Amino acid sequence: MERGIRDGAIASGSQLPPVRSLAIRLGVSAATVASAYRELRLRGLITAAGRLGTTVVPRGPLQPRGRPQFAPGIRDLAGGNPDPALLPDLRPHLDVIDARSVMYGAPPSEPELLRLAAERFAVSGVPADNLTVVGGALDGLELVLGAHLRAGDRVAVEDPCYPGFIDLAAVMGLVTVPVAVDDSGPVPSALAAALRGGATACVVTPRAQNPFGSAVTLERSGELRAVLRRYPDALVVEDEHASDITEQSGATLCDARRSRWAQVRSVSKSLGPDLRLAVVTGDPTTVSRVEGRRLLGAGWVSHLLQRLVVSLWQDPATRQTMALAASTYTQRRETLLSELRSRGIACHGRSGLNIWVPVVHEDAVVSTLLQRGWGVLAGERFRIAAGRGVRITTSMLEPHDAPALAAHLEAALAPAPARLG
Repeated sequence: MERGIRDGAIASGSQLPPVRSLAIRLGVSAATVASAYRELRLRGLITAAGRLGTTVVPRGPLQPRGRPQFAPGIRDLAGGNPDPALLPDLRPHLDVIDARSVMYGAPPSEPELLRLAAERFAVSGVPADNLTVVGGALDGLELVLGAHLRAGDRVAVEDPCYPGFIDLAAVMGLVTVPVAVDDSGPVPSALAAALRGGATACVVTPRAQNPFGSAVTLERSGELRAVLRRYPDALVVEDEHASDITEQSGATLCDARRSRWAQVRSVSKSLGPDLRLAVVTGDPTTVSRVEGRRLLGAGWVSHLLQRLVVSLWQDPATRQTMALAASTYTQRRETLLSELRSRGIACHGRSGLNIWVPVVHEDAVVSTLLQRGWGVLAGERFRIAAGRGVRITTSMLEPHDAPALAAHLEAALAPAPARLG
């Protein structure tokens, strides 16, 4: 059976026969089949869901999904990148950081980086008694989930969701359970249904949710905490990737009283995508396992990179740059939202660098906008069970360009004329 699963003869996602019926077919005891199924579960190849049966774990792509390449003259509103003009200049800091080499056996995390990170967590009301450094947001999410979950486990994720995480979960053999979102974050009833259906973990973005732009309100946080209290053993993970450049606050679900929780805070959006660094806070067991697993693999995040982040965080000019970035991103996003709403176009984006526009025909809208000079992303790659939409990155959309984009989107959404026969 393992060979059939790996060779593709037994399709990914297919349901296996019940134990008793397979035992009869093969002429062996039910205990033999049950033992084989148990071994396949331990190897991460199948998952059992009670009356729902036993299913071959879906395996994700070995390579991340590519980004579209646009011809010259097309405005790229698909990348999800920060504006390079709103990132701090690294050159002065590269000239002054301590360049001494770190040898094997040294502590993996720079103490000053952890101290500064703890201050940032405290501002958001997130406990920071246990900290470690990882190589970016997805690296942190993978290590946190891997500290507690195994292939076949179910994890509740926002829907629509960042496709990089969907692909990561699939490669890890995890089963993603969609949780609907609105402007205030995950919908409590949807999270409750996911946990009730067997999800043992949930991943939430407190603000700047990609692609929907949700930001968790205090009221919504209270409702979600009430749901989570009914599942005290569930792992709660937060992806806080844009805190320094987002004016909209995002209420946290992290609670020191929970047995398993973590928040991953990345610098890629605020300081630059090439700075592959994030800090993880969480319960003692989770952080210890994350650090231990990293030491067994990559070892540590470069101390030169850690010292560069320390230098940037300590510089008042960096704080001014990030404050300017936050206000600029808000203005660019809100200008486009206002233009769309004035035309009666539904749209979402309380925070962050992107907005989500529900549409009926994704490919047609993307194609029509491309003909008008705008490159946006179809929502297919972000959706699990959510309705269709397109994602528009607003981080580099100047306010004076918003009316033209809104007008072209309005034309793209207009019903096509009836076909004459």
